[in-house]
Amino acid sequence: MTLVTDTAVKALLTTSTTTQVRPRYEGSNICTWIGFKHVNYLVEEAVLDHFRQAGLPARALYEEHGLGLDLVSIDTRILHAFHMDDVADAEVVPWTKDEDGTIGLKVVIRVERDGEVLKAVTSKVRVSLRIDTYLEAAGEVPALLARFAVAKLGDDLERAAATAAPAEEEILASLTAGQNAYAWKWNIPYPYCHFTERIQMSGYLRLMEEGKDRFVADRGISIKTLLDDRRWIPVVPRSDIRILDEALMEEDLYTVYTVEEVFKDFTYTSRMDFYVLRDGALVKTATGRIVHGYAVIGNRRDWSLVSFDQRVLDAVNGVRSA
Repeated sequence: MTLVTDTAVKALLTTSTTTQVRPRYEGSNICTWIGFKHVNYLVEEAVLDHFRQAGLPARALYEEHGLGLDLVSIDTRILHAFHMDDVADAEVVPWTKDEDGTIGLKVVIRVERDGEVLKAVTSKVRVSLRIDTYLEAAGEVPALLARFAVAKLGDDLERAAATAAPAEEEILASLTAGQNAYAWKWNIPYPYCHFTERIQMSGYLRLMEEGKDRFVADRGISIKTLLDDRRWIPVVPRSDIRILDEALMEEDLYTVYTVEEVFKDFTYTSRMDFYVLRDGALVKTATGRIVHGYAVIGNRRDWSLVSFDQRVLDAVNGVRSA
């Protein structure tokens, strides 16, 4: 039996922890470099281990207290690339204020390169403890965790009002009208979910990666196209995502990828918004941003950043070539 004690909660909210993390083999898609999604997975693993070290592991919180540990926001900067087989040290530093309704954690991941320890990743994470309502009640929420417990993800936020939806076949067109955007409809499968019913943070990260892939393919500069033409690969120096409401297993999710800004022909920032249709209204369940650039593959070990050429600029800006 896991006891929610003053000591455990104090450790969770005030004591820093360090753990070793290693990127998954699946995340190495181009040569041996690790993509942003799997970097965020390292952040998530560090957060989960912070709970373990405090004596409040995710499994026990759910099985014994009916509390689902949900990352509800993650804002990550990648300063140095990760490679296959890297082993890194992830430090988790609590930053929860007395008035906060979520658990705040800062994560720094450091990796060794040629004898020098580099700060490779910085991230800010927010965690909610979602009270399970799918199965029978687990009893009273432990008082020491009560301020972080929510009946629904996003309850600690001021939600945007749901908006009346047009006819279902017109939803995608309405979400992209007048915008430099791409959208698609997708039915949420169970592998993207957890705690039996809702999409989890890693599911949204997978969709952010898919959004980039779909967008550039739609604009004629697919990942493989630029790889084959010039050995260019996409790189992501920053991403953030925040859950605003819950999206449930087998609901239709409408995802909108909107280009907001192109910075000095070097990076562009896209916003991603996620909606479900409920009772004739569109409910925004998550929103985030992702910063993209391009790098050219030098060899199996090295790459370097490049500026956008006119073909890529036109594609990103939605200018159709003649």
